Order: sequence, then C-alpha cells, then structure tokens
Amino acid sequence: MSGDATTRQAATRNTPRGTRPRRAAAVAAAALAALALWALTGPVAGLDLAAETGGETRPVGAGAVAAAAVLAGLAAWALLALLERAARRPRRTWTITALAVLALSLTGPLGSAGDTASRAVLAAMHVLVGAVLIAGLGRSARTR
Repeated sequence: MSGDATTRQAATRNTPRGTRPRRAAAVAAAALAALALWALTGPVAGLDLAAETGGETRPVGAGAVAAAAVLAGLAAWALLALLERAARRPRRTWTITALAVLALSLTGPLGSAGDTASRAVLAAMHVLVGAVLIAGLGRSARTR
C-alpha cells in the first residue's frame, strides 16, 4: 500500500461520518440565520441597513448578506480541512483561529456602517454567522 493511500485511509478513519453534509448544513444555517436577522431588522422592522464602501454609503441587501455568510462559511470550512491535515489539534487550533477572525471581522461593521442601527445589526450578523459556523463546523472537526 502506498503512503498516499495510507494517509487517505487514516484521514477517513479519523473523520466523522457524514462530515460533508454536516459542514454544508452549518454553512447553509449561517447564511439562513444572517438572512433571518436581515429580514427581521430590515423589511420587518423598517431599518435601512447601510454600509460604507469605497467612500459611498450603500444599502445592504439580502444578496450581499447571503453571499458574505456563504463565503465566510466556505473559507472557514477550507481552513478546517487544512488544519485537519496539518495541525496536531485541529479542532482547538481552528476554534481559536475562528474566534480571532470573528473579532477582526467586527472592525468592518463597527467602522464602516452607515448609522448606529446599521452598526449594531451588521455587528450582530457577524457574531451570529460566526457563532453558527464555530458551533457547526467545530463539531465536525476530526480529532487525533
């Protein structure tokens, strides 16, 4: 048996069954949670969410919310997969990294949102997406 095949078998043996569907569900749940918050605060409550990009204040729509959450989720998934191959304690390393990235991501809405309400809602979206991804993807992490 080649070394590559042995590595694949070991990775398969240490990876929980149904990892891809669970991870895809976590990414989808993060996007749906962000969209639910957007819908509750925007169309339902009447807040006009806005963010400053390129010196202009622009409205934050459902498409942007969903796209940002899915991109964040896919990036988190990719990082977890990489750490499962390279790190000694992938779940712990990933969780610490994810928390640091979440903290850094808050500089976006806190520094560039159009008004106070937008700052609060967009920061809450970041925290909500981060919490769903950290819980969902973290649970699927392989242990050594």
